[in-house]
Amino acid sequence: MKNIKIIGFDADDTLWINEPYFYDTTRRFCALLAGYADCHQVEQTLYQTEVSNIQIYGYGAKSFILSMVETALHLSNHRVDGQVVGEILQLGKSLINKPVELIDGIKHVLEELNRQNYMLVVATKGDLLDQQRKLKKSGLADYFHHVEIMSEKKESDYSRMLERLEIDPESFVMVGNSLKSDIIPVLNLGAHGIHVPFHTTWQHEEVDDSVIPSSRYKEVDQVSQILKFLSG
Repeated sequence: MKNIKIIGFDADDTLWINEPYFYDTTRRFCALLAGYADCHQVEQTLYQTEVSNIQIYGYGAKSFILSMVETALHLSNHRVDGQVVGEILQLGKSLINKPVELIDGIKHVLEELNRQNYMLVVATKGDLLDQQRKLKKSGLADYFHHVEIMSEKKESDYSRMLERLEIDPESFVMVGNSLKSDIIPVLNLGAHGIHVPFHTTWQHEEVDDSVIPSSRYKEVDQVSQILKFLSG
């Protein structure tokens, strides 16, 4: 990857921890609805509701909160009381206000890449205010030349970003934990991808890794390992 000049980083579960907080909130949500359904049913209904709501609410914590309320109404046949709804909203607020915990080694990686004069870009999706808040709280904002918060991360979204920033796909590599959102779209555009798997992945982001082209794709165990691929 010697011709790389611009490096894009996903945010959630690539720069900082995210999905475990949603998992923990889901378990607490299950406990609130224990009188209406078992945890498996709550989880599956919530997931189906989240996916159906993406086109309306997009991604992120606020969409997740609305989907929890809708799930509670559905599973209770609209019998869930106001106190439980209030507790669901409180779960959502607690989720939004979670501390930003950086992925191990990410700050060192960003410092080293800045030292080597790479142009660094955040390319993420989700709620605008929530992602801006997390980036500010992370203390990483100054490492990046540009921040792109997308409603989706499809080929067309990346293509618009690359065109707007006047980036040649061959000189761009995307680093992220999601094959579906971070890697496959940029590979299809002729750019490069480095997959850094995270131990917890939202099932909506799971894909069969056998569909990944191999020539411009690398997978590493931890984010610090991307430095050797970029220098090699």
